[in-house]
Amino acid sequence: MELSHIQKLRKPKKLVENRTSFLGPESEVSIYDTYLPENLVRLDADQLMYCGMVSGKKIMHSPRLADQIFLPHESFVLAPGETVDIDFPEARVDNPTTCLTVEISREKVLDVTEKLFDTGAVKLSREDTWDKAGSVLHTHHCAATQRLLARIVNLFTENHPDRDMLIDFNVSELIIRMLREQERGFLLSHSLQTPDESSLTVALKWIHDHLSEPLDIDRLCRESCMSRSRLYAEFKLRLGCSPMELQQQIRLKEAGKRLKRGEVITIICYDLGFSSPSHFCRRFKNMYGCTPTEYKNRVL
Repeated sequence: MELSHIQKLRKPKKLVENRTSFLGPESEVSIYDTYLPENLVRLDADQLMYCGMVSGKKIMHSPRLADQIFLPHESFVLAPGETVDIDFPEARVDNPTTCLTVEISREKVLDVTEKLFDTGAVKLSREDTWDKAGSVLHTHHCAATQRLLARIVNLFTENHPDRDMLIDFNVSELIIRMLREQERGFLLSHSLQTPDESSLTVALKWIHDHLSEPLDIDRLCRESCMSRSRLYAEFKLRLGCSPMELQQQIRLKEAGKRLKRGEVITIICYDLGFSSPSHFCRRFKNMYGCTPTEYKNRVL
């Protein structure tokens, strides 16, 4: 994400979590730059907070999750009232660790969430949303979310005549994306625990169990007792992608987890069904913004 256009506004006032903030309607964008290594820096979320990594590396400590390494193209969502402690192992004066946060008021989150519930677009129960469950969500954000974050930063930092209205539209889109990601994570987890609950959970479990194989749509339809048209419609409605796209995303997320454990790249490649290391490398870079080797080195 390009932040050079506001470089002058980010002039350091302190060397750890130097904050540059911009106010909008029911929301606030902040850019945090850290120039020195530091451990256990506390971050509190008064409102729903979306944290997107821009550069460098963080290690997040949360009572609700195991310690998480946090790299560019990854997001960390904090519910109101949540707290995390952050380590900055690689921060330097000439190469600061930078993170973007979008803090959104409770009223705005509830307004968008209720509209989605009313239309039936999201199937999560109200008790599973951040506002009531107090959850922490760590995820990888896709290219579309990356573009949205860049657009939000530009809107907050420019003097556009329709600034507030455009900010409101784009923040609403970010909330929808967060809800969709939360619902997707819930569905995938639920399909592993209770795979026979519905045709969709059967399909998700089957994809998860056959990651190394080419996806046979006809077989998937038979296993889940769905027609081809209904299968694609269910995936589009509930997951926002096709079965093949989901399989690719699950493969790449699993590859990221295995790289963090230090496993051999070639073995990961063939275990997860990629045709060659070059094919795996190309797909991985499209999603993570770096090669598997670069990712592994940064993590380890």
